[in-house]
This record gives sequence, C-alpha cells and structure tokens, in this order.
Amino acid sequence: MDTFESLGLSKALLRAVEDEGYTTPTPVQAQAIPPLLDGKDVLGVAQTGTGKTAAFALPVLQIVSRGRPQGKRHIRALVLSPTRELAAQIDERFSAYSEHLDIRHKVIFGGVKQNPQVRALQKGLDILVATPGRLLDLIGQGFIDLGRVEFFVLDEADQMLDMGFIRDIRKILALMPRQRQNLLFSATFSDEIRELSKSVLTNATE
Repeated sequence: MDTFESLGLSKALLRAVEDEGYTTPTPVQAQAIPPLLDGKDVLGVAQTGTGKTAAFALPVLQIVSRGRPQGKRHIRALVLSPTRELAAQIDERFSAYSEHLDIRHKVIFGGVKQNPQVRALQKGLDILVATPGRLLDLIGQGFIDLGRVEFFVLDEADQMLDMGFIRDIRKILALMPRQRQNLLFSATFSDEIRELSKSVLTNATE
C-alpha cells in the first residue's frame, strides 16, 4: 500500500501532510505525485473531492522549494482555475501544505479590488493561483510576467471549456515558456479535453 513517504515527498511536506491528518494517499494522489516529481506531464481525470488539489499542490511545492533562484521571487508555478471559489480553496491548501517551507503564494480573481493583489505581485511570488479573466487583465496592465513559469496546472479543464475560457487559456499558454511541466485535471474526458490536452501536455502520464 502506498504511503506519502513512498511517493517521494520531502520531510517538510510529510510534516504538513501529517499536520493535516492525512494518513494514506488517495488513488489520484498515488498516481499523480510520483510522475510529477519525476518531471513528467500528467493528465488526471478526477472528480472534485478526490484529493486532487494535494495531488498537484504537494509536487508543485516540492519542485518550487528545491532550488529557489537568488534575488526577487518570480512566478515559477501557475495554477489556473475556472471560479474564484475554487481558486480560493486551492490557495488555502497551498497555505496548509507550505507551512514548513519558505514559499510565497497568492490567489487573484475578479470581482474584488485589484490593489491588494497587485501589492502582493510586486513583492514577488513563487506560486500564483488565478482565474483567467483577472490574470489576463493584470498581465495587460504589466503587473504579471509568465516568462519564467516552470510548472503549469490547469484545474477543472472541462468546466473551463463549458464557461467559454478556451481563448483565454490559449492566450495564457502563449505567454509561458514552451519548456515547462504541465498538469491538466478534468472530471470528464471528452474530445474537447483530448484536443486541449494536446496543446498543453507533452508525453503525459495518464
């Protein structure tokens, strides 16, 4: 049986997982974490509530905390989410899992004043969780640079397509380095998701 330790997580993350009261990984965590830690792209078909946030947040944190470049922090991981509620939940999980790490993360979404979000961006971040509209808005204003993103997560991809975000997603993909690690999560696996995954992922583990 898999344990969090057997998945290859660092001591700091194992402590955080223990603090959260997790004992054994869920199937999606056991399947996604090892290939992500190996640097592979992953396509995950998983419903909400199966522990999928930890399946990407834990490896993202481990990879980002490994070799932080000197100088001002820049966005090394981007997590794109369709709704502000989900984006806020993901950011809360990053807070919990990064308890024992020196990591700065922030969530940005529309419907609220942008000033506090802009201030956090100007201080420097390692991980950004965002909804597509506000992300593109702040990129357009010159507050966000995705030119050094190493890790990209597209969460609830099927919901993104249903909500008409495909053009926004394509714009965002074009602003990131081609050499990066990717993870796409969807509750369903339709032809549209298969097409989208081809433009996001390379040699993905499913």
